[in-house]
Amino acid sequence: MDRTEVVTSVAGDLHSTELAIDAAITRATTLVQSFIGARAALSLSPVSGTMSQAKAMETIAALSAAREAIVACHAELQKDHRRLGYGTYAAGPIAKPDDWLDPQSALTPTHLHRVA
Repeated sequence: MDRTEVVTSVAGDLHSTELAIDAAITRATTLVQSFIGARAALSLSPVSGTMSQAKAMETIAALSAAREAIVACHAELQKDHRRLGYGTYAAGPIAKPDDWLDPQSALTPTHLHRVA
């Protein structure tokens, strides 16, 4: 493998990991919604399923921490990439805010559109 293939492989794995964490967060939040909907559909007390719902919410918090960690990993890999002088490679979405370099850039989404 040449340098480009190695860097592209790592970038692809990183992007896949980021997507997997986002998908897990989405599924876990859907699970919590399901708990609430099921409780309402079955006319159960709000006390019912409190512990299981709390555990699902703990899972969401853990996934959120994992997401922060993988974003930090992404930032560190970008720094390493530049330090090693490997030039520019892109995998995944091309327009990515450098929010680890400029926190304000994360506050200006460029990919979201208003829905009526």
